[in-house]
Amino acid sequence: MVELDHVNKWFGDLHVLQDINLSIKQGEVVVVIGPSGSGKSTLCRAINRLETINDGHISLDGQPLPEEGKQLAQLRAEVGMVFQSFNLFAHKTILENVTLGPIRVRKQKKEDAERRAKELLDRVGVGQQANKYPAQLSGGQQQRVAIARALAMDPKVMLFDEPTSALDPEMIKEVLDVMVDLAERGMTMVVVTHEMGFARTAANRVVFMAEGQIVEENTPEEFFTNPQSDRAKDFLGKILKH
Repeated sequence: MVELDHVNKWFGDLHVLQDINLSIKQGEVVVVIGPSGSGKSTLCRAINRLETINDGHISLDGQPLPEEGKQLAQLRAEVGMVFQSFNLFAHKTILENVTLGPIRVRKQKKEDAERRAKELLDRVGVGQQANKYPAQLSGGQQQRVAIARALAMDPKVMLFDEPTSALDPEMIKEVLDVMVDLAERGMTMVVVTHEMGFARTAANRVVFMAEGQIVEENTPEEFFTNPQSDRAKDFLGKILKH
């Protein structure tokens, strides 16, 4: 479904993605972990061209990523993205936030888009909030709306860039529960996160990055119980002791 082939990215002199090769199958949940500054978010954002790459190739469902214009807009309709910040339109209701993309980009009829949006808002547990504005919701509720908004476009792949890092601890579980449900329903997902519990329970594969490189990839069970590289052992030693 997603293929990265010898991908390189520089920010000035900083080589943030170094010869990245990664294949993600349809229905697979790949969790990307690693220390800050390892290139995780850049990798995630490159998959829908929010970050351009300097070298290599990325393809989605067998098609190379388009450079710009209408084709790029179509690609972004196929790839749902959920960020740290919820990026909801403050002046629009929750329902309007979720239906905007399907109506404008997918050219759906308003009543069809609203019916689907209500189903998705119910599914992520915020159906009662449809007529409220983002500021009236908690952070966890807003992030669940952001997930519903991405799902409303019927994407082939969902990208999550540290979706819980801006949330209070008690709100994290409600967002992760929605993501686990998505994984169980077979959504292809790439998740950059510090939530090791989610990586253990929902991932098919863990990709560990450090200093712009994929250092190790394995099943969650193997990665957490028997990391192969010294860098991964050091990382897990620091985070799993607390």
